[in-house]
Amino acid sequence: MANKKNVDLVKLSEETKKLTALVVEDEKDANRLLSATFSNFFNEVHSAYSGEEGFDLFLKYKPEVVFIDIIMSGLDGISLSRRIREINKNQIIVIISASNDISKISETIEIGVNSFIQKPIDTNKIIELLSIIGELIKRRKRIETKTFSISLPLDIYEVVNDNARAESVSKNAIVIRALRNFYDEQLTNE
Repeated sequence: MANKKNVDLVKLSEETKKLTALVVEDEKDANRLLSATFSNFFNEVHSAYSGEEGFDLFLKYKPEVVFIDIIMSGLDGISLSRRIREINKNQIIVIISASNDISKISETIEIGVNSFIQKPIDTNKIIELLSIIGELIKRRKRIETKTFSISLPLDIYEVVNDNARAESVSKNAIVIRALRNFYDEQLTNE
């Protein structure tokens, strides 16, 4: 069983190592611990000690994942999550809290946070959380792949359409091949 977990962790970290994260936690020791832990799994981890600082860092770095403590003085986790959602409705937001306050938890659900993790945080919770994040990223990649589209001038579109029909392949395959050839020629000429 331990071996399966190791394989899963390797696959997980391969996915998450492509991502950046932001930890917003006003308690210094908790912030350092979370940042250090997540730096093992993410390419880059930025750290903020207040909601205001977290919002500024979010705007500056545009991390793929934001971990937010729910209870902070000033701009709290719920308000910060709302602000982030206004800017990026697809942002992955994970709320971290020691609070059992049902009204706060339900408010985070209304905002549309992706996950909620209870303090104290142990290794199993982190692995479970990273699995959820990995699945979200995979789902988004599948959706992006399915919606690939490109606008072409009409004369080029007709050539692509004719070539695609002649070879019985998709128009996207013809466009991708042409782009690959173009970039290969650019690299050769340099």
